[in-house]
Amino acid sequence: MRRRLVLGLVCVAVAVLLACPAFAAAKFHIGVVTGTVSQSEDDLRGAERLIKEYGDVAKGGMIKHLTYPDNFMSEMETTISQIVGLADDPLMKVIVVNQAIPGTTEAFRRVKEKRKDILCFAGEPHEDPGVIESAADLAINADNIARGYLIIAAAKKMGANAFVHISFPRHMSYELLSRRRNIMEVACKDLGLKFAFETAPDPTSDVGVAGAQQFILEKVPAWLQKYGKKAAFFCTNDAQTEPLLKQVATLGGYFVEADLPSPLMGYPGALGIDLSKEKGNWPAILKKVEGAVVKAGGKDRMGTWAYSYGYATSAALAEFGKRITEKKAKLGDFKVLMDCYAKFTPGAAWNGSYYTDMGTGVKKKNHVLVYQDTYVFGKGYLGMTKVKVPEKYFKVK
Repeated sequence: MRRRLVLGLVCVAVAVLLACPAFAAAKFHIGVVTGTVSQSEDDLRGAERLIKEYGDVAKGGMIKHLTYPDNFMSEMETTISQIVGLADDPLMKVIVVNQAIPGTTEAFRRVKEKRKDILCFAGEPHEDPGVIESAADLAINADNIARGYLIIAAAKKMGANAFVHISFPRHMSYELLSRRRNIMEVACKDLGLKFAFETAPDPTSDVGVAGAQQFILEKVPAWLQKYGKKAAFFCTNDAQTEPLLKQVATLGGYFVEADLPSPLMGYPGALGIDLSKEKGNWPAILKKVEGAVVKAGGKDRMGTWAYSYGYATSAALAEFGKRITEKKAKLGDFKVLMDCYAKFTPGAAWNGSYYTDMGTGVKKKNHVLVYQDTYVFGKGYLGMTKVKVPEKYFKVK
């Protein structure tokens, strides 16, 4: 009698646990592969946001999160094996890799050989467009083509009369970065701003990151004297963003947004902001950074994207895959994709376009370029996602 009573109580307890959402078995799984906190924290925070909402596979939820090695270039086969291993799960329906580092294309090919039913999504691929497009169901990049025009239009709206583009030969050898630079020059001419190109040391050269940063610190005063305090500055390197922000906040000039914008890009280091308590909470991060920027004198002169592009892309791609699997969306539905980005970035607007192959002029339906509205500290959103980019800029090489 006692044995049956105990057994009955155990059965009731198990039933209660299974009824609890935290233990409800997901009907399908989504694999999300990102870098580590040390290499790409924002991308990883997007995966954490998904787990918070949809649960971890290990606890009966939907999301299986993996991190690839920090030295992924020398451990490419390990990374490929990690991604392909997700296909061994019979419930796996979507695999998101963000950032899609070298080796992702090969991994996706092997996944498709095993399981054609799995959707393979690549966030900010490091491989050439034609390469990643051959294996990914969808690839996402920041829209450096539209932004070539929009960053200049935003600079003018903020009050700038000149635009200074800072880079080095290695970056200018990349197709999307060089095209953006050329579009910026044409946009400056059309919108009435002076365009200038300044060369800085490559952080991967002998001077290293410290030397490249010191160069920026020392040159900004001279550039402000040369181009005036109404000049807007932009650099293509993340490490050089921090000293550039520090000097612009202190000495004058404008800064529209970073190469890959985020409130975490350069601002915490430049202005000594401790965000350890706010990690992953983007509205709180933005508020704290905004307070520091205004205090430093950068009100109305400095901007960003309110939410990290890396965070949003991890979360949005998984959400998009979920909706497709649930038959609530189709793969080529651009509007739903933008809605997935909006879900994780309340208050921020998104827009974008399909990538166009410059050689053939063909728009690639499995490669989308996206951008978020510019947020100016002390002022708010500029409404840049509503600005129509003239067609001529998409043809600038």
